Amino acid sequence: MRILRSVAAVAAALLLAAAAQAQAPERKDVKLGVGGANSLYYLPLALADKLGFFKEQGLNVEINDFKGGSQSLNALVAGSADVVTGAYEHTLRMQVKGQPIVAVIELGRYPGISLAVKKDRADKIRTPADLKGAKVGVTAPGSSTNMIVQYLMVKAGLKPDDASFIGVGAGPSAVAAMRKGEIDAISNIDPMIAMLEAAGDVVIMAETRTTEGTSKVLGGPMSAGVLYTRKDFIDKNPNTVQALVNAFYKTLRWLDKASPEQVADNVPKEYWLGDKALYMAAVKASLQIYSRDGLVSTDSQQRSIDFLKQFDKEIAAATIDAAKTWDDRFVKKAAVSVK
Repeated sequence: MRILRSVAAVAAALLLAAAAQAQAPERKDVKLGVGGANSLYYLPLALADKLGFFKEQGLNVEINDFKGGSQSLNALVAGSADVVTGAYEHTLRMQVKGQPIVAVIELGRYPGISLAVKKDRADKIRTPADLKGAKVGVTAPGSSTNMIVQYLMVKAGLKPDDASFIGVGAGPSAVAAMRKGEIDAISNIDPMIAMLEAAGDVVIMAETRTTEGTSKVLGGPMSAGVLYTRKDFIDKNPNTVQALVNAFYKTLRWLDKASPEQVADNVPKEYWLGDKALYMAAVKASLQIYSRDGLVSTDSQQRSIDFLKQFDKEIAAATIDAAKTWDDRFVKKAAVSVK
């Protein structure tokens, strides 16, 4: 009997070891691309890294920061990034181009992007319809900050190219471009917008960082920041993807209960842009944008498609299967297993 018990115990231990091995990430070293890591749009990424949730999942995540989301997308397509935290709309646009890019967890349910005009131009540029011929600063041409402006312009009766779009990044360079008068308006994210607004440099024209503002601009929630990657990467590295999703899901749960001060204390100090109090105020104003369950809903998918069709002729002429841009398996598993 003792022998049988010993054999059973050994067998159970081997099974557990095998199961643990099966769940281990296929790739511990992961290259992650992002366009503006210091922005609140990508706050879940900063927190997941600083709180040690990636390492907790057995991952060594190398974060490569680009000026905008379009550049991090290019890095993914070129193979210099394994995964990207970026706008969900990119997965839809890439499907039309024959590139199977798939989102695996929603980080932001609202874009968190604000369109603001330089204060001394506010008397002439009062609405998006007045942006014709204006120089508009965006994180990078083709990024979600650029898309929001084009969407608002088209809805106001303009053409998508009726303004000049200038890449100013998502950091101090964006603030400097506005203050130097290099741009007339800016479409960007916090804390950059919050800093310009607090200093009286700009007047907010439209915003998608609150439920009210997003409903006014887009008609309801529209998935913004997500973790996306190539379909072949998911197929080859499902455990790695699961580990990444687990880390982000745990971050979203932490963020849902955290105070602005706790958030500020758990990001690199340089993200404060020299003013912790202002950063905390920006966090407080932006807390509504973050996803509560990590899921991209079908309503949100359709809203994203309708959004893109307003200014993207290629999207407007295409038939898009949004289901192919979203894989919910990993979030659903994280919801059960992550403590």
